[in-house]
Amino acid sequence: MAGHETHYILPRPSFDKPVKLLIVVSPYYKDIADNMIAGALAEIEAAGATHELVEVPGALEIPTAIGIAGRMSNFDGYVALGCVIRGETTHYDTVCNDSSRALQLLGLQGLCIGNGILTVENRKQAEVRADPADQNKGGGAAAAALHLIALSRKWGGQRKGVGFMPATEEYKLAGELKDNPTA
Repeated sequence: MAGHETHYILPRPSFDKPVKLLIVVSPYYKDIADNMIAGALAEIEAAGATHELVEVPGALEIPTAIGIAGRMSNFDGYVALGCVIRGETTHYDTVCNDSSRALQLLGLQGLCIGNGILTVENRKQAEVRADPADQNKGGGAAAAALHLIALSRKWGGQRKGVGFMPATEEYKLAGELKDNPTA
C-alpha cells in the first residue's frame, strides 16, 4: 500500500515577492475535495502566499478554468483539485486522461500548475489520498505549484503581477529610456 512508503519531500521554497495562487476545485465528491482544499490552504499559508478559490462542475472543467485565468488574470500559479473514481464505463479513462493532458499542455505553455486531481479505483483510495493526517495530495499539489513558481522566478523573473507593471525593468517615458535620456 502506498501509505507505507517513505518519500523525499523538497524543502518549501521561499519568496521575496508576494505569491498569489488560484485553487480550482471540482467538489463532485465534496468531502474529498474539502480535505484536499484544507491541505492546499495549509501549504499555501505556510509559504506566506495568498489564494483565491473557484469551483467548477467536474475534473474536465478544471483545465479550462485555469486556461481562462492564465489568459485573463494575474495569478502566479494554479492548484488543480478534484477526484475521479473508476466506474463501470470508459468515461473514467476519458476524464482522467483528458484533464491530465490538458493540465500538462498548460504547464508546457508556461503556467505553474500543481495537479491534485486524484484518479483512483475506489472511494477508500481517495479518502487516504485526501486525508489531512496522511498523504493529502491537495497539499502536495500546492507545494508543486509553489516550486514551479520559484523556478520560473529564478530562471525568468516575474513577468506578471498585480495591477500595471512594465514588461521589463526598462521602461520608456516620453520616448526616453530610464537612466539614459539619449537612447
